[in-house]
Amino acid sequence: MAGSRVADSMTAPPAQEESPQLLLEDHPQRRRCAPSLTSGHWPRGQQQQYQIDVRTIEELFGQHEEARSTAAGGLSRGGRSRDSFKETKKEGRVGLTAARTSILPERGVSALQSNFFITGLMDVLQRSPDSSSEACTVLEAIAAVATTPPLSCSNHEGKVKEFYCPPCETAVCQDCTSGEHAEHPTVPLKEAVEQHKISLQDQLGAVKKRLPEIDVAMGALSEILQQLGGQRSSIEEDIHATFEELQKTLNVRKSVLLMELEVTYGLKQKVLQAQLDSLLQDQEGIRSSCNFTEQALSRGSEAEVLLVKKQMGERLGELAGRDYALRPEENDQLDFLIETEGLKKSIHNLGTIVTTNAVAYETVASGEGLRQCVLGHPTSVTITTKDKDGELCKTGSACLTAEICTPDGSVVDGEILDNKNGTYEYLYTVQKEGSFSLSLRLYDQHIRGSPFRLKVTKSSEALPTTDGVKKRVKSPGSGRIKQKGVKRTGSMFSTAKRKENPVEDDLIFRVGTKGRNKGEFTNVQGVAASPNDRILIADSNNQCVQIFSNDGQIQSRFGVRGRSPGQLQRPTGVAVHPNGDIIIADYDNKWVSIFSSEGKFKTKIGSGRLMGPKGVSVDRNGHVIVVDNKACSVFIFQTSGKLVTKFGNRGNGDKQFAGPHFAAVNSNNEIIITDFHNHSVKVFNTEGEFLLKFGSNGEGNGQFNAPTGVAVDVNGNIIVADWGNSRIQVFDGSGSFLSYINTSVDPLYGPQGLALTSDGHVVVADSGNHCFKVYRYLQ
Repeated sequence: MAGSRVADSMTAPPAQEESPQLLLEDHPQRRRCAPSLTSGHWPRGQQQQYQIDVRTIEELFGQHEEARSTAAGGLSRGGRSRDSFKETKKEGRVGLTAARTSILPERGVSALQSNFFITGLMDVLQRSPDSSSEACTVLEAIAAVATTPPLSCSNHEGKVKEFYCPPCETAVCQDCTSGEHAEHPTVPLKEAVEQHKISLQDQLGAVKKRLPEIDVAMGALSEILQQLGGQRSSIEEDIHATFEELQKTLNVRKSVLLMELEVTYGLKQKVLQAQLDSLLQDQEGIRSSCNFTEQALSRGSEAEVLLVKKQMGERLGELAGRDYALRPEENDQLDFLIETEGLKKSIHNLGTIVTTNAVAYETVASGEGLRQCVLGHPTSVTITTKDKDGELCKTGSACLTAEICTPDGSVVDGEILDNKNGTYEYLYTVQKEGSFSLSLRLYDQHIRGSPFRLKVTKSSEALPTTDGVKKRVKSPGSGRIKQKGVKRTGSMFSTAKRKENPVEDDLIFRVGTKGRNKGEFTNVQGVAASPNDRILIADSNNQCVQIFSNDGQIQSRFGVRGRSPGQLQRPTGVAVHPNGDIIIADYDNKWVSIFSSEGKFKTKIGSGRLMGPKGVSVDRNGHVIVVDNKACSVFIFQTSGKLVTKFGNRGNGDKQFAGPHFAAVNSNNEIIITDFHNHSVKVFNTEGEFLLKFGSNGEGNGQFNAPTGVAVDVNGNIIVADWGNSRIQVFDGSGSFLSYINTSVDPLYGPQGLALTSDGHVVVADSGNHCFKVYRYLQ
């Protein structure tokens, strides 16, 4: 019969013994994709989870179930269903809001055609994933349920749905297009399906394009997790080692105190015991003499009494008049005094775990220095670190790096100052006009907006410069510097050797260009020379150390980028121990690594103590001298890692530093430090006591514009790399200017580390030109 009508916004599923149990509790909008209908399995070990929006499917399925139950339980053939739907609403049940009415087939609800597509998808949603099953995708599930016979129209028996009604979003037959859907635009079903396929394919392609991004992100996260685990293990070892060392120190002190106690007690006890023994002996002598005399008097004859009087009279007189040690010659005081409150407080605050939640994609930079600067003028950029939620970080010590690339490929040096409050200042100076690239990276990731395009002009109006910045840094290689051979009048401390050591030097050769291969460099920093005719270069941005012969031939290279022990993140200083070991200051890893002469990692020292080691050297005792640029201090370690001493702090006093760079040791085992921002060189003994300083800010002979590398020749003369003035000056042991090394043929650009080779030449790291140069040095 064609009298009854039900909602026809979908095709009803066949009657089943049990209704599907819809798992809708977790989330009303999204469900996890179930196993493939054909295999019934879930992908083995698969981590990716597929999700689809099933709201529409659930609504359709729920409406069908309501229609079935309502039609089967409360309708007679020929009746209408719409009124019944309204009644169910009144009863508080979830009713079906029908967009239109349809004819119920003559055989009733059981004659409604099954919609295999919807039923199959709902079956997909009901299944639980199994970790040992096969791969399944949404498309596979759809393909499995879609392999059904052509859709038949439930309203017109024997008619196939060949059209699609976009307003109703449903398939209809030919008769429906002239009936209920006569006023609706319709298109052939195949065309609609093809359009849907194209749309889904486009969306599928867009989604798949995100997979490589996710792969890269997962790889980066895995690397960070690995490095984080390595850092944790390393710090854990350092904590154990530090406290074991402290425990050993405490035990040693305990033993010393116990020994002092025993010695002190022994001395006192010996005196008192000797006095006691003496008194006991005197007591025994008196009693013996008295007993003998008393017996003689009571029992002796007259002759015996006369004899005793003569013999014992003197004895008794002497005993009676003797000066006995009756007063104690020692006391019983033994006290233990110890001040533990301050120690307990120090121990309570001993050590700290330094970290920050800063992320690169939220961290921002500000200041005119991001976009423009004036040629040769110091410029600054402020970096503000933020966490993943965009909140300001309140602590410092983040691993921040900056790099300005010039048009010719060289790198402008600068310095990052940590304000310890989550903000940082990057100070730099550029001496060439043109367009540059300024890269600011946090944990090796570009911060927001980086790299920035930087324009350098001659106009003084382009960028105002504060006096505070001027005092800090000046451009390396200023064109106004003239290297005159005129020598200043010697100071009263000058040595007679000064006249015997004229320095008239020429460039012998240069090695290196910008690159990442052997013999190429990116921002060379430290330099060292070994007695076995080798030159060692700390290639900072390539995270390695390269070794050359004295004539410039590459011999070897070692170093792997990373933050685990044995890896290098930013090597800035290098030195050679008398036993042949290679010592490397790792600025970003905040420790000093020790390698064998073949480049095999042996140990690291200073972790947990150092903040930014820049330069390293070795004194006459084999101790490692570390110049901590960030902490503005100098540390002296044994090669075992035990701290010998530490001196210096931030400031401009004689015993203070402002960004110290490198160190050298003279024949008297005195330590020579270049004080970058104080534009001076300072000399200390091995206990950290200040001896002398020389230099001031300027361009004249004996003046500095941020000194960096330093070395000492066999005569005690001090050779200093003048970074801002891009030159090398020579001083005598007392700090009086002698001369300069002639670098005019191939000018330096921001020289860094400096050393004397085993054959007596000067080798310098020409940082801005990405090479090292060897000059003839006449001593």
